[in-house]
Amino acid sequence: MRSRIIGMAIVLALIGAVAWQLRTDDADVLAHTLTSVDPATVRRIDITMKGLPAQHFERQGDSWNGNDQGRPADLAQLAQTPVTEWKPAGDFDPAKLGLAPPLAVLTLDGTRIEYGDLAALGRQRYARVGDRIAFIPAQAMPRAPRTQALPTQPM
Repeated sequence: MRSRIIGMAIVLALIGAVAWQLRTDDADVLAHTLTSVDPATVRRIDITMKGLPAQHFERQGDSWNGNDQGRPADLAQLAQTPVTEWKPAGDFDPAKLGLAPPLAVLTLDGTRIEYGDLAALGRQRYARVGDRIAFIPAQAMPRAPRTQALPTQPM
């Protein structure tokens, strides 16, 4: 009987350790992503890019109004961009990072992300969220809207 109790205690301790590790891993992942916004729950997207008119998308059921060949879904996914490192925004001159003005501003349900220039070292880009600067992968930036092909005329 005593060995059964000890065995149950060990099993419970292992289950507790696994649960604690999973919770710690989830917290670590959230600390190293650009925002805590869940892309699947985003309802409104606003995007402005240097030299282009502002665009707005709203989710209506399972689809987006103004759908640009999957662009709203791609924009929402940027919320979970991996972050290499966070720094306080006060440590930098925004103009030197391409954040005054930013190259692009993406707002997901009120969470504002500003995209700046490429970092001097490595293949990274600056992004500002609130009062912090993130170092993110260089390619993790909103894409421009697709344009229609130019009409062609036979010669």
